Amino acid sequence: MAKVLIEAPVFTIEAAMLAAEYGIDRLELCSDFAEGGETPSVGALAFLKEKLGIPIFVMIRPRGGDFIYSPEELYVMKKDIAILKSLGADGFVFGILKPDGNVDKESCKYLLKAAEDLPCTFHRAFDICKDKEKALEDIIDCGFKRILTSGGENDVGNGISNILHWMDLVKDKIIIMPGGGLKPEHMPLLNSNVNLKEIHASCKSFRPSETEYRHPAVSLSKESESFYQVLSVDQKTVKQFRDQLQ
Repeated sequence: MAKVLIEAPVFTIEAAMLAAEYGIDRLELCSDFAEGGETPSVGALAFLKEKLGIPIFVMIRPRGGDFIYSPEELYVMKKDIAILKSLGADGFVFGILKPDGNVDKESCKYLLKAAEDLPCTFHRAFDICKDKEKALEDIIDCGFKRILTSGGENDVGNGISNILHWMDLVKDKIIIMPGGGLKPEHMPLLNSNVNLKEIHASCKSFRPSETEYRHPAVSLSKESESFYQVLSVDQKTVKQFRDQLQ
């Protein structure tokens, strides 16, 4: 039985370094955790490619909000792919939709062409598509290598039956990668499907800020405490996923 690959989304240099140390197989490098992931800095990728030996896929998303992009935004996304590719990106993660809730195949192919030979993941924009089975066909036709999905629900726990169904439906045409609220306790059911090849698990944790001074009146975030926390990775959670996949 082939090993199931674990991908972790990382939003900080610290999280990326720890994820690799703890045994994560591949990173999805992003910025802006609060927005669900945006394109990271070129400096972050350049640094991590110097330090780490595991593959790094890079999020291509110029802003938060919906997944309907203007021609100008698509051009920026294309330029980001070219620059990040030159710095050693191993793959890219993006998803583009039409206003009617279907996959924007033309725009997706525009970016896939820019990625050239590098594998690309269609992210959880899939989960808000109107017709999932049509979206599966469209994404496969475009040439994506995998789909990140929570099963068309808010999290994997609620969408797991859909994930298993889609795995059986597409078989080896594309990788269905469960992710979005994925927990170690979901693994026994997912492991029962022979088509499971990869999972996407954040394994996130927050550590306290090292600051010794807190301004008594000024808050730079909606939740005052969140400013004094740093996003990191939990070693225990990584191990729990690893144990489930043995």
